[in-house]
Amino acid sequence: MLARSTRFLLRRNLTGAAISATLLLPKQFSADSQRTLLRSSSSASIKAEFSSPVWSFRSNRTMASQSGSKSVHDFTVKDARGKDVDLSVYKGKVLLIVNVASQCGLTNSNYTELAQLYEKYKTQGLEILAFPCNQFGAQEPGSNEEIVEFACTRFKAEYPIFDKVDVNGDKATPLYKFLKSSKGGLFGDGIKWNFSKFLVDKEGNVVDRYAPTTSPLSIEKDIKKLLVVA
Repeated sequence: MLARSTRFLLRRNLTGAAISATLLLPKQFSADSQRTLLRSSSSASIKAEFSSPVWSFRSNRTMASQSGSKSVHDFTVKDARGKDVDLSVYKGKVLLIVNVASQCGLTNSNYTELAQLYEKYKTQGLEILAFPCNQFGAQEPGSNEEIVEFACTRFKAEYPIFDKVDVNGDKATPLYKFLKSSKGGLFGDGIKWNFSKFLVDKEGNVVDRYAPTTSPLSIEKDIKKLLVVA
């Protein structure tokens, strides 16, 4: 809980549509520990953020709204051949979105279990969307063609594998900016390593995020819950 000496000053405009909040911290907190003024487009959403790891308060709904998109279905991405894919084609499907790599210590276990999940639930409405990324240890150096051949030949991947993308930084693909803003990680929004996982419901809402070391099969129970939702 916030210390009693910590206070928020709220200012609402005449329409009541927006609130800005200035955080007043105790004197032992320097000005550098306050990262930003708090803003949101909804009076129901206020985001507070501190540079100190002790203070980490985020409104995922507010951050997501700032991207201008409301669901995963609003995005268009490139497939491995460079063709546009409108993700609205996955409306009504439960999605597991994963940034993959071919030369990672997590590659064998994750690709194996992703194939097992897909085989078991593909007819029930599960889709796995794999996005190769070379930002972590340069462990996805191949071309799109080489990546697809590796995944499909060695691990029998039947789910779609998309164009290689950046998931962090200024060049991060818009889809991943949205995913990260919708579900921040334990130590910040940035993707930490290969095989981070986002679970998306049938309406395109990001409902959960899993660490790279979380095995795909351990997510099965969460996937099943979303699949049975009408």
